[in-house]
Amino acid sequence: MAYEIDTIRTSQEIFYYLLIHHELKEEEEGRLYRAYTEQEEVQNLVKSQGEAADSVIERYGNVIYLIPKEENDVLGFSKGQLKQMLCRSGATDKDYYLSQFAILTLLVEFYDGQGSSSKAREYIRTGELMNSISTHLKEGAGQMDEEAQEHSGIAFSDMLQAYEALKSDEKGSRAKTTKEGFLHNILIFLEKQGLVEYVAPDEMIKTTKKLDNFMDWNLLNQNNYERVQKILRGTKDE
Repeated sequence: MAYEIDTIRTSQEIFYYLLIHHELKEEEEGRLYRAYTEQEEVQNLVKSQGEAADSVIERYGNVIYLIPKEENDVLGFSKGQLKQMLCRSGATDKDYYLSQFAILTLLVEFYDGQGSSSKAREYIRTGELMNSISTHLKEGAGQMDEEAQEHSGIAFSDMLQAYEALKSDEKGSRAKTTKEGFLHNILIFLEKQGLVEYVAPDEMIKTTKKLDNFMDWNLLNQNNYERVQKILRGTKDE
């Protein structure tokens, strides 16, 4: 199919905007937003450019998002980069997987996969989240032996060991060697990605509209929700 030069230029302008901002809102850039939503050829070209860049372009509500695929280390983050940002110095794989488990627990605390909106609560305190992480790790390690954990791909015992190796500091230390600091750094990272609002002085965590949209429209259908619940309960998929 041959495209008009103006159509190609508009699609390139939209994709470049998404590369810089990662999202395109109707109220902030109405001309580009309307071009994407009202012109099928423009939308197809933008999606094609996203695919070439190992990403997907999706519209949720009145916002268009550039979403890097899981293995995209250019527009996203590599495992090594995340380990360095989220974990303590000299972190091992068990520390990295613990950080991902903490994020997974946060998502399940906020979203229940039910109704027209999956969001189940408006905020959570950091202390409650820490207790939930500990509870789920202990339940998983207690219900599955080492062989079952290896078979399921969820090393609860290793993650629990990494979590319990972190010190506890009631004074609210921000050091990554403490449970409080470990969670603080994860929340700061999520806040920088525009996914949560973290009010550190009040120890309060809220989700953003961006994360709500992702969960409602893309990440959290009923099948995914049930799979996540099985992981946190320490049970295997049938």
